[in-house]
Order: sequence, then structure tokens, then C-alpha cells
Amino acid sequence: MSADVQQFQVDLRGVVDLLSRHIYSSPRVYLRELLQNARDAITARREVDGGGGCIRITPLTAETGEFVLRDDGVGLTSSEVADLLATVGRSSKRDIFDLPRSDYLGQFGIGLLSCFMVADTIVIRSRSARGGASVEWTGSADGTFQVVEIEEELPIGTSVHLVPRFDADELLRPAAVHELATTFGEFLPVRLTVDTAAGDIDITRDPPFLDAATDPDAAVQYGRDLLGASPLDVIELSEPATGTRGLAYVLPYAPPPGARQASRMYLGRMLLAERVDDVLPEWAFFVRAVIDSAGLAPTASRESLVEDAALERVREQLGAGIRRWVLELGLREPHRLAQFVAVHEVGLKSLVRHDEELAHFISRWLTVETTHGTVRIGDLVQRYPHVRYAQSVDEFRQVAGISPSDEVLVNGGYLYDADLIRMLPDLYPHVTVEQVDVTGELDRLDPPPLDDRDAAVALETRAGAVLAASECSVVVRARSTAPTSRGSTSPTPKCSGPSTAAAPRASPAPCGAASWTASTRRDPRRARKTCARDCA
Repeated sequence: MSADVQQFQVDLRGVVDLLSRHIYSSPRVYLRELLQNARDAITARREVDGGGGCIRITPLTAETGEFVLRDDGVGLTSSEVADLLATVGRSSKRDIFDLPRSDYLGQFGIGLLSCFMVADTIVIRSRSARGGASVEWTGSADGTFQVVEIEEELPIGTSVHLVPRFDADELLRPAAVHELATTFGEFLPVRLTVDTAAGDIDITRDPPFLDAATDPDAAVQYGRDLLGASPLDVIELSEPATGTRGLAYVLPYAPPPGARQASRMYLGRMLLAERVDDVLPEWAFFVRAVIDSAGLAPTASRESLVEDAALERVREQLGAGIRRWVLELGLREPHRLAQFVAVHEVGLKSLVRHDEELAHFISRWLTVETTHGTVRIGDLVQRYPHVRYAQSVDEFRQVAGISPSDEVLVNGGYLYDADLIRMLPDLYPHVTVEQVDVTGELDRLDPPPLDDRDAAVALETRAGAVLAASECSVVVRARSTAPTSRGSTSPTPKCSGPSTAAAPRASPAPCGAASWTASTRRDPRRARKTCARDCA
């Protein structure tokens, strides 16, 4: 006993609901899908007779009662219409036009169905450049359609007619149509016009991000409009193997914490999405790019890119272009690189902790606070093969006063600085690092000279009285500033208050500077503390 093989039955209303809720982000994409089909039809006609090149949109008005999009592309014959438009999932460009992949935009054969998100009925009238009678196809959202040949000799090409659904007419009216046509088709390589009561409006123009060398002012102005401010610089990017190119605009401001890199992405000069976050490396957060590609593949929704080997190569090559910009800027115009780092330093420090590649080429220009002022990492590792750092701002302030002048102490208390310092031996093998703290530094100090014993005891007594309520013991230590001048200090101390610690100092003069450490020898329950006072 054999079973009959049967075809699945498709509920078109269910498919349209699936498209509108789970594939397409908004009904607004209907116009993008129609522009895509029209552009591909024009590309196909150029292979047939070299003609075509215009798309014309007539928005819905009270007088017309319908929305119409016309193109002078290759058109369709009666058999092509029946075969193509009645089969969900068949792509005209792949199966009928036989265009190479890089020459067409649509791939999945579902674009026309997006029109059912704004209309219950779609009427398509067409005449093929290959010959044959004019044909009319009428499809309904309930899944039915009909095809008829008409006697009228239509111009070569295709027109799509939509009568709006009750809840979607605003998307077909002039204001929305003009906005959507500009958003999606502003840079198409064909002429796109919108009919208005005042006459035709040309939508298309040359993309300033594809030929910055010809008109650099237009490229900068485009970036200014994109960012809302003048970019710090403009970086040209390209990856020839996939026909990918564009511009990266360096942000003149630091993006919000946690913000991801995002690029405005075009495919075949039609907008794919305003914010695509995987065409550049994650570390390139400091640029906003505008990219066009002929070789990258979109997902079914045409709102993101397929993660494949081509996209991985593009990401790698465009990232390399941004790295070259950083390196060349450092060589040619170090003052501008310093300006760039000053704007984006916190974000760069955050990323170098997790991106070894970025760390190797950007860390040398990052800066840290030291006992010798603010110093670039490149200069720091060149001058000091051994780098000492304090983990917190308070510890840095306390230890800095007793740090030898021929050594360097880095303040690791600022965001990501301690992590950056700990990375230095991996980035610069000749460098060693050492973490220091107040207790360890005080233990390195010497007892006061015997000649100053009386002053030291007096100071301990006075300090002990001040700290009696804290149950602390006081020990005076001296800092050696020179082999022959043991115990000498600066005569004018700073009072840091009870919650901070300054440099431990001693002085032979009774009212000189002094510092002490409160030890746990008398009260092991308390952590070791440090304090400084002006004894005057």
C-alpha cells in the first residue's frame, strides 16, 4: 500500500502575520522591498538591451486612491508572472533573471509579500523586454490570485498598485513615501523620483561616503549630519574582495559607557539598517561608519548581515584600516592623536584589558598619573624598566610623599589604570611592575637618627594623645633623602586629616614635620592605619 505525496498548504494570512511580527521590524519596509525589486529589474534589463534606469513613485492621494511604483526594468511575461509571483520563497533574480549574486539585492522571494502589511490587494502590471503581451497579476491577502493578459500595450517595465488597508493608509501618503524613499533609496544607482502636486522630486544623489577624495567637504558634511557634530577625523575604509567600502567618522565625544559600535550599512547602495554592530570590530567604538557592500549577504529580514566568512574578512580588513589610521596619526600628527586619546581614553583603557591586538598598538599613547606628572605609557616604559603602582587613589597619595625621586609611582586608583599597569610586562617584556601599599612602604623606612630621639619621642607623645580615642599606637619613622643626610625632610608639611595619610616624615626640630603609623601591636582587632598632622 503506497501513500500519495502531497504539497504543504500555505495560509497566506499566516505568512503575512509571520512577516510583520517576526521577520520585518515594521510595515515601513514595504517600500524598501519594492525599491529592491525595481532596482534588480533595471539591472536585469541592462543585460538584455541596455535600457532602463528610472523608478517613479506616485503616493496615495484622495484623487488617485492608490499608491503606484513604476520601473522601466526588464518586466515579466505571462508565464514568469504565474510561476514567480504565485510561489512564496522563489527569488526572481536567482531563478529567472539569472543575475550574478553581487548584482541583485533580493534573494528570498518574500519581498512582495511585505506589501500585504499595508494593502489587502496587490495589482502588478508588466511587459517584458524579451517580448510578449502585457500582463496583469492580482493577488489578495486571502491567498488567491489571478493572471490575465491585457490588450493595452504597456511600456516595458513593471508597475505595482496598492490600495491601502484601513490601518495603513498613512504609510502610502506623500509625506511618509518621501521620507521612506529618501531613507532607503537616496543613494541608489538609478534615478528615483516621487510625484507631487508641485512636480517630480528627485530623491537620488551621489553617495558622499563612496568618493571622499573627489569631494572631501561633502564627506565631512555628511559625517557632521550623521554625528550632530564635526568629526575628529575621517577614515577611508575598503575591502575589495567583497566590494565593500565607506568612511569611518571619528567621534568628537566619548560615547556612553557600554555603548556598542554601530555602522550605517548599505547593500548595493540601498540602506540595510541604520545601526549594524558587526561590520566593524567591537573595539572600534570610537567611530561611526557608513559602509556600502556588493558582496555581503543580508538575512531574510534585510535588516542585518549573515555572519559568514565574507563578513569576518570585511570586519578584519576594516579594523586593520582603523588601526593604520591610529599608527599613522601618531607618526604624522602626534598632537591630534593626543586629542583623540584625551576624548576616548577611558573607553580605550577598558577595551585593551580584553583585546590584546588593540593593546599592542594603542597602549603606548594612553596616559597615567604618576609622581612625575601625567605620563604616556610609551614614555613610562622607556624611562623606567621597573614600574611601581598603588592600587587606590588614597594609597597613591600616601605613598607618593615617601617615594624616592629616582623611581616612579603610578596612581592605579583611576578606572582601569591598575589593570593597564599589570598588563605592561606582557606588552613590553623588558618592564617589571610592583604593587605597593602604605604598610609596606612604611616598613621600609628607618627609625629616626639618635640625634633626633628627643624630638621623635615628643612627637610620638603628642600624636598618641591625639589618637588615643582610636586605640592606636604611634611610631615615628624617618625618610632618607641622601646617604649623608639621614632623617632630613621638608620643613613644611601638609595636614591631610585623619582619614588620609601623607608622607611619614621626621624632623630634628620639635615643631617640624612628622608622620606616624598606627600599629595593631596594641589592638589586633584594628587594621593598620596611617595619619599625618602638622605639629604646629
